[in-house]
Amino acid sequence: MNELAKQPDLTEEVVSIHPIKGLVGINLKEIWRYRELIYFLTWRDLKVRYKQSVLGVLWAILQPLMTMVVFSIFFGGLAHIPSDGIPYPIFSYTALVPWTFFAGALNVSARSMLTSGNMISKIYFPRIIVPFSSIIANLVDFFIAFVILIVMMFVYHIVPTINMLWLPVFLLMSIITAMAVGLWFSALVVMYRDFGYLLGFIATFWQYVSPVIYSASLIPAKWRLLFSLNPMTGVIEGFRWALLGTALDVTPLMFILSGAISVILFVSGMFYFKRMERVFADML
Repeated sequence: MNELAKQPDLTEEVVSIHPIKGLVGINLKEIWRYRELIYFLTWRDLKVRYKQSVLGVLWAILQPLMTMVVFSIFFGGLAHIPSDGIPYPIFSYTALVPWTFFAGALNVSARSMLTSGNMISKIYFPRIIVPFSSIIANLVDFFIAFVILIVMMFVYHIVPTINMLWLPVFLLMSIITAMAVGLWFSALVVMYRDFGYLLGFIATFWQYVSPVIYSASLIPAKWRLLFSLNPMTGVIEGFRWALLGTALDVTPLMFILSGAISVILFVSGMFYFKRMERVFADML
């Protein structure tokens, strides 16, 4: 009896994997259990991006900065596009900071399932962690570019106002939109590889229908409600209003509409992602 009592308990924990009920099937408790994996994947993306890069984190600065220079020369200098009384370089750069984050997050999240194919086909974990962690990694680039924006505000003698308290709201809208579209494309790219070729075109087209180069005030009043169907309209105009003190050309109704479109895209993207999740391992 004493020998049997001293034997270790060899009972193993049994983990039951079963479909999640609900419209979109988000299991926050399960995602929290895999929080260390989120950290690992985020750190992996950052190392891959910067470890063997000549310029390192300078890429996060050069991309929006060089784009700002080109926009300032051609659109601000030659085309004389109005900038709401703000010097065009900082007018465009303020829009490029959230836009560059969104475009970069969309690109990496859409391709994240393919790049993590070996891991997905071998072990179980909530698949949504893969595109989510890639977006978190892009936040590092955002904050680096944002520091340069603060320096530019100092150079142009632009004093921050109390409106800056709204910045987390606009950033959250950008994250939700990037996650929403990323979920759609991450699933579509796994199922149909040619969707990956559309990413560059969609990002370029989306940029020109967003108020990055121009202000929303240039849009005729009768078209502004339609213009606000673009979720990034509220984000970009919100950044300019919060940081530069420009007039908020997006009315509360238009801003709510932009936010609602982001939520609708996110819910529908989650629903489609969870629906296709069961076949990811086979397709990869």
